Amino acid sequence: MSLIASLPMYDLPEQRASVDALWRSLRGVLRRTGIDAPAKLARCNADLPAVPSGIRDASGVLIAADPATLPPDEFDLHTLWHHPALLFAQTCWGPLQQGLEPFVDVLAQDSYNGIYGGTGPFYRSALIQRRRDNTSDSIPANTAVLPRLSGQRFAFNSKDSRSGYLALERDLRIAGASMTIFAHKIRTGSHLASLYMVASKQADVAAIDCRTWALVKKYHPSLTKKLQVSGWTTPAIGLPFICSVHLPSDIRTGIATVSQQFFLHPKRC
Repeated sequence: MSLIASLPMYDLPEQRASVDALWRSLRGVLRRTGIDAPAKLARCNADLPAVPSGIRDASGVLIAADPATLPPDEFDLHTLWHHPALLFAQTCWGPLQQGLEPFVDVLAQDSYNGIYGGTGPFYRSALIQRRRDNTSDSIPANTAVLPRLSGQRFAFNSKDSRSGYLALERDLRIAGASMTIFAHKIRTGSHLASLYMVASKQADVAAIDCRTWALVKKYHPSLTKKLQVSGWTTPAIGLPFICSVHLPSDIRTGIATVSQQFFLHPKRC
């Protein structure tokens, strides 16, 4: 079975040349160490090798679909992350803590240095609302600030997203509140979709990790000019890189060694 690599978490269409260049550099080192890294990144279900009868745990319980049975042009990250041929990918600590961790090795950690709201392996989520005046973002990112959220409509990418849901849930719990303060919670499937929901007045607030917010500000200025940062979550460990535990141990060791040449050593939550 061919090995898989994917960097889906910050892979905006406008970023793909940079993402591909990063993978070419990483792949070159991997191949020089004897690891048969794939030439191209997987970006849809059609790029994933079939797993007849589906992906199963050690007890034979189905945990993810056979990619060949999924819509070919979509990308099911749950299937990607559980795929036994996964050589290298990004994930989020939310899925890891909600059942993924036994199926993968954590190889390395992304860095958020140079991104407003990030430091080393830590990031914050910006709380985004519609712009109400002509002022620029004025909430400093060096402290957690929660705006008024009671009765608001909250747009989020998924409930297992640390940046889009869990970080805010944690901060509300620390403040003695919960996600029940929201009048409505709307699952959108992506950070970008959440931002469009807020900009179009279909939602009132979204939590967006600082790197995604920086990228959207760069590539979608007509969208972000309608929005502003109204608060920040407390810091959390950002996105880790993973491989499947089904890979031979020498490959897993090799990919971890190479990954840590490009990224930070892995952290634990």
